[in-house]
Amino acid sequence: MIKFLDIQKITDKNATEIKEAINRVVDSGWYLLGSEVASFEENFSKFCGVSSTVGVANGLDALRLILRAYIEMGVMQEGDEVIVPANTYIASLLAISDNKLTPVLVEPDINTCNINVTKIEGAISPRTKAIMIVHLYGQCAYNSELKRICDKYDLKLIEDNAQAQGAKYKGVVTGALGDAAGTSFYPGKNLGAFGDAGAVTTNDPKLAAAVRTLANYGSRTKYVNETMGLNSRLDEIQAAVLNVKLKYLMEDTARRREIAYKYLSGITNPKVILPQVEDKNGHVWHLFVVRTGNRESFQQYLHENGIQTLIHYPIPPHKQNAYKELNSLSFPITEKIHREVVSLPISPVMTDLEADKVIEVINRW
Repeated sequence: MIKFLDIQKITDKNATEIKEAINRVVDSGWYLLGSEVASFEENFSKFCGVSSTVGVANGLDALRLILRAYIEMGVMQEGDEVIVPANTYIASLLAISDNKLTPVLVEPDINTCNINVTKIEGAISPRTKAIMIVHLYGQCAYNSELKRICDKYDLKLIEDNAQAQGAKYKGVVTGALGDAAGTSFYPGKNLGAFGDAGAVTTNDPKLAAAVRTLANYGSRTKYVNETMGLNSRLDEIQAAVLNVKLKYLMEDTARRREIAYKYLSGITNPKVILPQVEDKNGHVWHLFVVRTGNRESFQQYLHENGIQTLIHYPIPPHKQNAYKELNSLSFPITEKIHREVVSLPISPVMTDLEADKVIEVINRW
C-alpha cells in the first residue's frame, strides 16, 4: 500500500537530530517558556521574514488569539464580521465564532480552491473588520487585489497559514503577507511537530505582545493577570523538534514540488480534474487534491490498487451541525468542491516509483 502520508518515514529522515534535541530538553529540566521556544520563535521569524513569532498550543488557538488580541486592542468588538472562504476547514470559522464575531462566507475559485477575491467586495458591510484568507492545500491565496480591498475598506488581513509554510507571493513568504497569520504544526503538516503546536506571526509589535500575554493566562508577570487569557503555549519539546525540522523544510518542499509536477504532467485521465497552479513558488503542496464526479468509485479503485487517499474535506462548514444557523445557505461552488475532492499521496519521502504507480493506476481508471 502506498500510504497517503508516511509520518514515521518522514521522522526517520532526521531521527538522530530529533532525538538529540528531545534529550537536550529532557536533560535541561525546563519544559515550558524556555530557550527552545525562544530559539524556534527567532528561527521561524527569520524564515517567514517577520519581526515576531509567538509559539502557541495549536493552529486553532493561533487564529483565536489573533482575533482576541484585536478585540482587546479595540480594533474589533463582538458582533463584527470577518470574511472567510466558505470551503475552508472548520477551524477557520471556529476561531471567529469563539470570539463572538460573525463569519461571512465567500465562495472560492473553482480552479484554485482559494477564496475568489472578485466576490469579496460584495460581502463587505459596515460591520466588516477583517478578511481571513486560507492558503488552502498549500497554495498562496494572496494577491494585489486583496491588498487593494483591505486598504480601501481599512480591513485587517489575517492569514490562515496552517497548510502553506514557505509558499511565496512575489518573494514574500506566507505568514508575512497580512497583518497577522496563524499557523499549525500538527504532525501531518509540511512542518510538523510531535503533537499539537502552532504559532502567530506578525510585524505588529503591539499585536504580538497582546497575543503573548493572552496566551499566558493574560499575564506578562507571573501571578499578575492583566486580562482574562488562555493557557496556550508552545512547549519546549515541540519547539526543539520544530527547530530541527525547520532546517529541512524547503528541501522537503522541493521534493513535494517534484512529485506534484510529476502528477501534473503524467495524469492524463480526462475524468480526473487536476489542480491549477498560479505560481510555482506560491504552492508548497501540503496536499495534492484532484476532483472527480465519481469520487466513491475512484477512491475504491485506488484502494484496491494499493493507493491510500483521503478527503479534505467531505462536509463544508456551513453544512455542519455545529453551524446549524448556516445550514440553509447555498454555496454551489463550495458544495461541488466538497463533493468531488480526493487527496492523493504526496510527501518528501515518496519515491518516483510510487508516484509513477499512482499515475499509471489513475490513467487506467
